[in-house]
Amino acid sequence: MSSNPRKIENRYVNDLRRLDFFQSQFGNLKSVTVPLGLSVVFLAIVGIYVGSTQENLGEDWLIVAVAAVVGGYMALNIGANDVANNMGPAVGGKVLTVTGAILIAAVCESAGALLAGGDVVKTVSKGIISPGESVSVGEFRDLMLSALFAAALWINLATMLNAPVSTTHSIVGGVLGAGIAAAGFGLVNWGTMGAIAASWVISPVFGAICAAGILFVIKKKILLVEDKLAAAKTWVPIMIGLMACAFAAYMAMKGLKKIWHPSLFEIVLYSLLAFAVSYFLSKPYIARRVLSLENTRQGVYRLFDIPLIAGAALLSFAHGANDVANAVGPLAAIVSTAGEGAGISSNVTIPIWVMAIGAFGIAFGLGLFGPKLIAVVGEKITRLNSPRSYCVALSAAVTVLIATTLGLPVSSTHIAVGAVFGVGFLREFMENPNTRKLRPGHKLNATAQDAFNSKDYRSVRRLVRRNFVLSIAAAWIITVPASALLAAAVYAALQSL
Repeated sequence: MSSNPRKIENRYVNDLRRLDFFQSQFGNLKSVTVPLGLSVVFLAIVGIYVGSTQENLGEDWLIVAVAAVVGGYMALNIGANDVANNMGPAVGGKVLTVTGAILIAAVCESAGALLAGGDVVKTVSKGIISPGESVSVGEFRDLMLSALFAAALWINLATMLNAPVSTTHSIVGGVLGAGIAAAGFGLVNWGTMGAIAASWVISPVFGAICAAGILFVIKKKILLVEDKLAAAKTWVPIMIGLMACAFAAYMAMKGLKKIWHPSLFEIVLYSLLAFAVSYFLSKPYIARRVLSLENTRQGVYRLFDIPLIAGAALLSFAHGANDVANAVGPLAAIVSTAGEGAGISSNVTIPIWVMAIGAFGIAFGLGLFGPKLIAVVGEKITRLNSPRSYCVALSAAVTVLIATTLGLPVSSTHIAVGAVFGVGFLREFMENPNTRKLRPGHKLNATAQDAFNSKDYRSVRRLVRRNFVLSIAAAWIITVPASALLAAAVYAALQSL
């Protein structure tokens, strides 16, 4: 009796399907285990290095080494979650690949953290709570370690769930919860907390308004005129000059302050010089580019590629300067209490190795875990192209730079997402048609167009995903109490040990 050829064929097809399934599962497992393994290696290197170089701390070397590992873990999670808000617009605008975005962000984040992160680290480590004499040195160390570990755990969970939460909210909530668990509500510096809470509201609103304003100018001056290329030759160099001016002002005020202390006149002078140099260098470049472009929106979009990349780099530098505090602020506070005779001081000296852990941890976490949330931020809220992404990046950069100058640990998540929403809602406002009024007596129309014009009709294009607004708002609301409760639980566990 001969075998059924169809059954044999189906058996081979099923075998191939099972093989393909096993290979896909192995690939998925590999994509998870390799980054996790590299993260463990990074944290082991941090622990070994700190433990072997801090013998002068006596018995305190162990708590410092443990805190350094937890700080490195926090930095990895910041890179995985928060940096996506900086590079998402460039990737969503199809200007940078994920690999290119990661490389640029890694360099700029590290530079910003090492050059300009000191002031905000002091704010997070000492400004949220006022220990005074009610908390011993040991309790203070447990408090900061609990806050750091709880915040890192929460961000790790949020990253697994593809939720772009605020790492600043997480660490502030952690310090708040552990501080209350240690000595009650009186330990909290409510004035500082009020200023930080106000910045959480102000920063996304300012980011949205700034991004919408820049996009409005681009639309009115370039994209909605008849001769778009001629308008681009005039306005794009100006925008490049403004970006260079902002970057020069920030570097003069913050980035190089350890080696250079310019006056206000010098800051203004060098900022104007940066504007002039970038404007006159970019003007002939833009003039050459427009010769090979079509007089369409798509043609003009390509002129924003380089400004967008520069804006994303500026934003990453600002983020590194501002958000390194979330990784190593509590670590710096613990280190300041280590050593014979050391206590809880109001002045924190930040060693370079503490800043290095935060800087390289953020870059490493971005490379290992960042691509997933980069795609979420760049594509899920609203559709982006080069000009829109440029507006988001520049607006978010300016907002973060202002916050860093003031020493406020604002949420880059709020700023970047607020800027994306600002761009999306401006598009809705400008692209939706006006309401058409029903005219009396119009019961039958000659053509479909006449019927459309005579009907009481309003077609509203939803260019921003409202459900994503709700999910982001829920994540923002939950983050502070969740990290506070986790920190209180971790502090109680450490005290019991």
